[in-house]
Amino acid sequence: MSAFPEFEVIPAVDLQDGEVVQLVQGERGTEKRYGDPVEAAERWVEQGAETLHLVDLDGAFEGERANADAVERVVEAVDVDVQLGGGIRTVDDAVDLLERGVDRVILGTAAVENPEIVGEIGAEHPGTVVVSLDAKDGEVVVEGWTEGTGLAPADAAGRYEELDAGAILFTDVDVEGRLEGVQTEPVRNVVEAVDIPVVASGGVASIDDVLALRDAGAGAVVVGSALYEGEFTLEAAIDAL
Repeated sequence: MSAFPEFEVIPAVDLQDGEVVQLVQGERGTEKRYGDPVEAAERWVEQGAETLHLVDLDGAFEGERANADAVERVVEAVDVDVQLGGGIRTVDDAVDLLERGVDRVILGTAAVENPEIVGEIGAEHPGTVVVSLDAKDGEVVVEGWTEGTGLAPADAAGRYEELDAGAILFTDVDVEGRLEGVQTEPVRNVVEAVDIPVVASGGVASIDDVLALRDAGAGAVVVGSALYEGEFTLEAAIDAL
């Protein structure tokens, strides 16, 4: 079954030191803290979330998964799909998580450095790999957005679709975490390049942004700061759809 048969609004649960945080532009030191991950997860599910987007930020920065306990608690506490990214570097890591109840694994740096990993995980667990493409100025960036790859997001997305990725997570770094709105053009370019779902992330500040990304063809949108800061409620966004 393909992910996201209908458009979804997916709350982000970003984890640092076992707590929920939101960063501005992915910069360490900019975080605002929002308490216990299980409480946050349960709140989003109560409000209608059908998928949760967990990111182990310590894992993303250090390359080793550091919030495994928090992730496990969330997976046990909720009865919706959970997708997890941050520090997943090997096939064994990914398969272990999938066997522990995570529904989809998000690969960023690992997929860029070793594209074959996507197919290797997919062979054991079809459709479970989401490849994360972060773009800055129209170029895919890696290593916490510090290194350019020279790849256009649409080209990269097509390549990963051929390697059996189940979905693409496309983050527009230029607008990420600023609560200033989204750019639909980059999203549309990626959507048009592939037949698998594209999950958009970055910049959502209003329900209009959510609708704009849906209309650009995204299969889902990840929302973080806007929900935590009360710019709109998850229920209102779901109603608007």
